Amino acid sequence: MSGEKTWDDVIPLDRLTAWMDGQGLGRGPIGDAGLLAGGTQNFLLKFTRDGRDYVLRRPPRHLRGNSNETMRREARVLGALKGSDVPHPGLIAACPQEDVIGAAFYLMEPIHGFNPSVEMPALHCSSPEMRRQMGFSLVDGIAALSKVDHVKAGLSDLGKLDGYIDRQVPRWLGQLESYREFKEWPGPSELPSVDGIVAWLEAHKPTTFKPGLIHGDYHLLNVLYRYDAPRLAAIVDWELCTLGDPMLDLGWLYATWASPEEIAAGQTSVRPWDGFPAFEELAERYAESTGRSLKDVKWFSVLGCFKLGAILEGSHARACAGKAPKEIGDRLHASTIRLFNRALNLIAA
Repeated sequence: MSGEKTWDDVIPLDRLTAWMDGQGLGRGPIGDAGLLAGGTQNFLLKFTRDGRDYVLRRPPRHLRGNSNETMRREARVLGALKGSDVPHPGLIAACPQEDVIGAAFYLMEPIHGFNPSVEMPALHCSSPEMRRQMGFSLVDGIAALSKVDHVKAGLSDLGKLDGYIDRQVPRWLGQLESYREFKEWPGPSELPSVDGIVAWLEAHKPTTFKPGLIHGDYHLLNVLYRYDAPRLAAIVDWELCTLGDPMLDLGWLYATWASPEEIAAGQTSVRPWDGFPAFEELAERYAESTGRSLKDVKWFSVLGCFKLGAILEGSHARACAGKAPKEIGDRLHASTIRLFNRALNLIAA
């Protein structure tokens, strides 16, 4: 937790205290307030009041057009997940109004856990079998999410299901094409066979799907593990949660999972890596847990690579126009090339 007070103008404690009084959330002053590390855009402020610990989450200082709606959406999802098997931060209270601290926000229970890309405790470093179970616990998280009854949870309007599969490829191709607004960006011609990836995806679209909840950005950096076991403590960063085909979470996990080449080169986000299951094992675990068929897992994996690459290429386009650091743009451009090549290799396999 950072002790630097870089947040007091966006989270005024006097106004927060008054709001908590009205919600019956303790008495007396707020103490031990400090930012939690890990949030790159949104603020995460941990504090105590009247003997209870809280974490406040609010949008960034400079609000985007959908920042407040995103907070309201996250709070709604976390509230709906209460009592489910999905590991998640417990929602305490939400403030959808923007006039209390200048933005919508919510309060949640602190999570006692660690992210393996930041630290690997001695217990989890102790054996490959521990890390194998960490991998299976990761896929168990989205398996549990896919089994939530979104209608009973009150989330049937969280996303548009009509034409969901048909929208995917045009949406992410459109995202890539939108970077042409930056005249200095050389365009998709520098990327590996965009036309080939798009043509294969369009030709092999799933014909049916079983709708469910999707996290939307599911990978190792967006989970916390328990310190005393190789199991998830919580899935975090719910801002992209929506309705659709939950297999997309599995495809996204493929796109972010270390490839055999990256493992051999020691280029993994978590170290030590040995013991973590191969993606094929994760997919089998997902199928066993959910009862979902893996017949379209290749399509969702290719889509995951294409979608992530299309998103990352935006930083390169902005860097070409001088609107983002060149070093970051170059690094993410290399990631896009790697992801598109990975998609092409999977298509050819």
